[in-house]
Amino acid sequence: MSVASGRRRQGLLVAGVAGMAVAAGVGWHSLRTPARPAGPPWDQRFPTPDGAVLDMASLHGRPLVLNFWATWCPPCIKELPELERFHREWSPKGWRVVGLAVDGAKPVREFLQKQPLSFAIGMAGLDGSTLGRQLGNEQGGLPFTAVFDRHGRLAHRKLGQTDFEELSTWARGL
Repeated sequence: MSVASGRRRQGLLVAGVAGMAVAAGVGWHSLRTPARPAGPPWDQRFPTPDGAVLDMASLHGRPLVLNFWATWCPPCIKELPELERFHREWSPKGWRVVGLAVDGAKPVREFLQKQPLSFAIGMAGLDGSTLGRQLGNEQGGLPFTAVFDRHGRLAHRKLGQTDFEELSTWARGL
């Protein structure tokens, strides 16, 4: 075997080992970072009551409680303190809560001045009903809650009022 042939063989060996190392690194990273699922709600962006943008994709990788509500819905208003309590107690454990208002920005801003909430609020408007149906709320009723695991998979959903205990039970199960 010539010297040139030996160097070529050694170069190919080094390139092969380097390629395997890169592939292993990519594989390890993909195990640590859940793949972002396509479709609702992860491909959605909503304006916030203050005019910013809530990009749902930015919340992927953490468990999420997604609640559809409106200012004109008495059961929705009654459950908001329960969602706030869940947010305060479970966000240090990685949970996120998002309230999607199926409402107009002005009524939501006025409501939030009277009853501030520390979790994210997005303005879903009438499109919120469409998203809710895609997540299993076939009746389009409010309130509606969908719970996602850290991989973005729908784990629980409920049409009607929820409370802190029910949310906590679901969270402990994930």
